[in-house]
Amino acid sequence: MAQAPVRKIIHVDMDAFYASVEQRDDPMLKGKPVAVGYAAARGVVAAASYEARKFGVRSALPSVTALRRCPELVFVKPRFDVYRAVSKQIHAIFADYTPIIQPLSLDEAYLDVTANLRGIETAWATAKEIRARILEETGLTASAGISYNKFLAKLASDQRKPNGQFAVTPDMGAAWVETLPVKRFHGVGPVTARKMQGLGIETGADLRAKSIEFLRAHFGSSAEWYHAIARGEDDRPVDAERIRKSSGSETTFDRDLTENTEIEAGVLEMAEDVWTWCEKAQEFGRTVTVKVKYADFQIITRSRSLSAGLVDRREALRDMSLSLIRSVLPTPKGIRLVGVTVSNFEERLGDELPF
Repeated sequence: MAQAPVRKIIHVDMDAFYASVEQRDDPMLKGKPVAVGYAAARGVVAAASYEARKFGVRSALPSVTALRRCPELVFVKPRFDVYRAVSKQIHAIFADYTPIIQPLSLDEAYLDVTANLRGIETAWATAKEIRARILEETGLTASAGISYNKFLAKLASDQRKPNGQFAVTPDMGAAWVETLPVKRFHGVGPVTARKMQGLGIETGADLRAKSIEFLRAHFGSSAEWYHAIARGEDDRPVDAERIRKSSGSETTFDRDLTENTEIEAGVLEMAEDVWTWCEKAQEFGRTVTVKVKYADFQIITRSRSLSAGLVDRREALRDMSLSLIRSVLPTPKGIRLVGVTVSNFEERLGDELPF
């Protein structure tokens, strides 16, 4: 029986996309620290140029904090219609090489080029040509990660940023993962990373050393995923048909919580994770759901949907999440997990999809 060919996956990630578009369109901004967002008291940075990042300015940072870190920071109002238009240009380039494209947001996507349309022999050469065309046709730079699965390709795209590419081959994947801090892993958010560190898990090697039984005891349904990625394994396909209908984040606490303030703080942290994705992808829903898993593993959910409009402000998501968790407080028993999900995303016409 013929053996299946090794998959060739490219993760393309535009470099400081929103800020780079603004610097491209306004020559006065080139070389300056730029933040896309609003400098208002309750404003938040949506994106930051590499010049701004040198001062510790990052997306989701409150604007007042960003200005304290970088007094010379220039704020530019977001122009999502322009970002979407550029995104469509980039998608058209991708489509010249493969029909198997999975967009993640306006500025990144997975491509399966195992059998690319141009007959280019290697994924490395394919990624290099795609990046060159993006620069030529849009004036923007992109970074790329190349590997045999999605997890490794996404990790690899960060390795040579900005304007570079990096490949993780099958013979180096597992060993390379062992050298990386777990906080870099896709699917390991800040809360989980802190929990792992508390359990002595700092690197991929530390994670690989833990048994599946240990991971199940501490991470529940996520154990199999962590067990696999610690070995450089990820069988997920690049799904060209995938349309994301929700965004969620959840965390298992180090101990069962009973205090209202601690439980609410956990929910707010999950709401912040969800908002970060929604803001970057510019995808907003009508329904907010809070999930609770008790110490005895009973699971309940509470949801609320807006009758009109979308949950398109951070404060709205925070307020709805707090209202929902407070509906089950005070708790009659310890809570081991909370989660927040936004769903019922606004439907878009085909020509308005992120890519």
